[in-house]
Amino acid sequence: MGRSIAIVEDEPLIRANYVEALNRFGYDTRGYGSRREASNAFAIKLPELVIIDIGLGDEPEGGFDLCRELRAKSATLPIIFLTARDSDFDVISGLRLGADDYLSKDTSLHQLAARIAALFRRIESLKAPTASETVIEHGPLKMESERMRITWDGAEVPLTVTEFWMVHTLIRFPGHVKNRDQLMREAELVVDDATITSHIKRIRKKFIAVAPEFDAIETVHGVGYRWRP
Repeated sequence: MGRSIAIVEDEPLIRANYVEALNRFGYDTRGYGSRREASNAFAIKLPELVIIDIGLGDEPEGGFDLCRELRAKSATLPIIFLTARDSDFDVISGLRLGADDYLSKDTSLHQLAARIAALFRRIESLKAPTASETVIEHGPLKMESERMRITWDGAEVPLTVTEFWMVHTLIRFPGHVKNRDQLMREAELVVDDATITSHIKRIRKKFIAVAPEFDAIETVHGVGYRWRP
């Protein structure tokens, strides 16, 4: 049986098409027609990845609400928004809520499958068995790669898969500037500059929530970002 995926989509035909297509790609896919139905199922067991539309039946923002619920349950569960709503405001809102990716319904099935595979691959690469735990420490920061865990002065910072990988990219080479193309390539994202900026802002906020003095991620205007040496 393949990895478990849930797709939350209120249009029955669209939902059925995605379920059938992803099952053909080898996943164990289940569809849910409403936020409530999905929430009830996820209270029993979380899938390994969730794909969400924003408007769900009589809840125009139901997908956003579901994303909040899921992030409260798991900081690392891969979440993808797949929606016809592709305004900058909606994209940024979805990413700020903790989604790992945001795709338009114009996205081809093969591209969707590639994004799903990239998220699973990133999780597996960080959890691959090694002779010993890979731990990176830099000042008050401690990164345990196999556990996908980051702490600051002992307090855990709850990052998503995408956020973790971006911090991982920066912290491996403190002081080195990483431009947006490098961050996208190493985090296996295909997004625009505004989306990268939104991810960085969210990462900063999460660190500041546990350490108000946090200023380790520096913006190098016109170039990219770096972790202060």
